[in-house]
Amino acid sequence: MVFFHLSFDLNNFHFIHIDIYHAQEWAYLRKVILILFLGSVGISLVLANKNTINIAKVKKRFYLLAGASLLISIASYITFPKTYIYFGVLHFIMISSLLGLLFIRHEYIALILGLIILILFNLNLINMHPLYNSVQPILNLPLRTEDLVPLIPWFGVVLIGIFIGKKKLFLFPLAHNKFSLGVSFLGKHALIIYLMHQVFLFGIIAGADHFLH
Repeated sequence: MVFFHLSFDLNNFHFIHIDIYHAQEWAYLRKVILILFLGSVGISLVLANKNTINIAKVKKRFYLLAGASLLISIASYITFPKTYIYFGVLHFIMISSLLGLLFIRHEYIALILGLIILILFNLNLINMHPLYNSVQPILNLPLRTEDLVPLIPWFGVVLIGIFIGKKKLFLFPLAHNKFSLGVSFLGKHALIIYLMHQVFLFGIIAGADHFLH
């Protein structure tokens, strides 16, 4: 994700020239990043609600994600007013974290429904385009956005993540060393890193562009 955003920033300020919006390799990289992100969302929902749904934690998580999503929308509107982010990764995680609670006690239903969503989407039998086309003129949403993560198909990945979390399929032996501790630290502070890394990268590259020109 950091590499993807670094490449985006360098391309935005013309330090490099890549077709990040249309080239297949960048589209595939984005899909891999989203699969890792959103599969982890499903797993984390299971871990955060092991015995029972913790309403206090759910509320705290929702408000935190809502605030972070609003910051992303405001910052993207200031930076890219014609293509600002109105339903990006954090917006999606905020909504899917609530919807996913309906399935954390029913992991086999989550797996089956998740697979159905992904299969039907890839067969082009379901998608979110009709909904977008109906609300776009009403809400005056941009025709193109810098980041869009629709519930279909990506909620299917969250549902499969719930199954993986319930069956503990994500567990594997890992030595305790500086590398594993570093990865663990990143995982425990993922939201802060997500919010701050682009501020840091974009600021440095924008400053370099201003200095050089």
